[in-house]
Amino acid sequence: MKKIMQATVAAALLGAAVPAAAQSVPGAIIAVVDLERVTAQCNACKTANAALQSQANALRARQKVLATPLEAEAKALQAAGNALNGKAPDAALQARAQAFETKRQQAAQELSRQEQQIQRNQAYIQQQIGAKLGPIYQQVMTRRGANMMVEIGTTLASAASLDVSTDVLTALNASLTTIQTTAPAPKQAAPQGR
Repeated sequence: MKKIMQATVAAALLGAAVPAAAQSVPGAIIAVVDLERVTAQCNACKTANAALQSQANALRARQKVLATPLEAEAKALQAAGNALNGKAPDAALQARAQAFETKRQQAAQELSRQEQQIQRNQAYIQQQIGAKLGPIYQQVMTRRGANMMVEIGTTLASAASLDVSTDVLTALNASLTTIQTTAPAPKQAAPQGR
């Protein structure tokens, strides 16, 4: 009876050891990638960044074009207001002030729309790059035998042999030949029916 009990306990212990061994995690084989370098040197990324820079420059130029007459009008209104010496402005001056405020608001709205469009464009570009990078990471990890990839900026130190940035850049250049630099129009909220 004692031998049967020992055999049962031994079998139970061996049975318990099998699931524990099956649950062990393999050793980490890590690759690092310099995403800043990849996105700065990617051919399509360079073109897209140049287009974004052009959009930002156009926004700054438009801002100057709108600001110049507004600044002149603001100075003229200020001078006219100072000339009143505390008297109430006449209807003509009030109309000028109202027209100025309307122009100022319209200019601010125009610039805000353009700035938001540039931000949407930038996000759309990042979305396109990200969509291509996901599968590339997997391909490079498989080819290099890694089971984990880390952005180089999050590491304290790593050996040069772990850096797969060139592999990722080469694959991205092959996979992403062009990037759309104008985001689709934002979706309008659907009217709620009753």
